[in-house]
Amino acid sequence: MAKIWLSAIVAAGVSGTAGAATPQPARAQVLGGDAAACSGGQGPAVLATITGLKDARGTIKLELYPANEGDFLEDDKKLLAAGKVFRRITVTAPGSTTARMCIRVPRPGRYALFFGHDRDGKRKFDFWSDGAGFPGNRKIGRSRPKLADALIAVGPGVTATTIRVQYLRGLGGFGF
Repeated sequence: MAKIWLSAIVAAGVSGTAGAATPQPARAQVLGGDAAACSGGQGPAVLATITGLKDARGTIKLELYPANEGDFLEDDKKLLAAGKVFRRITVTAPGSTTARMCIRVPRPGRYALFFGHDRDGKRKFDFWSDGAGFPGNRKIGRSRPKLADALIAVGPGVTATTIRVQYLRGLGGFGF
């Protein structure tokens, strides 16, 4: 009897809303100085959806590096002085656990992409409080991030990716 009653309620709820528009959640605003490259679909650019932000403290950033081990996470001044690819987009952390950020790339190709959450705003990575993430979304753990986890192939338009932020989780290192 309970199954019949539950089925009747579910059926009434479904038929009672037929034809009614179901409100869809609004997409988060695209953040950063390159937002127009993603919003207009111009490209080449990367539209990164960042999930798992711990809080709205400090700043968040996307950094673009050459797709090779020697240049991955290298000092930006060294890369720029050598005429290599480097780009950074930094914005104030949003008031939600999700953000959408856009970063232009010089031309279609393979790049390394890093996301950072600088929670104390000191512009230096603090192992104990800051968060990090890469397009590969593998657990970082306690070791240096691997280039393979940061690689992204960018086409002529806008390439979308999702990055889950990782923060220090006890003795196991960084994780989700």
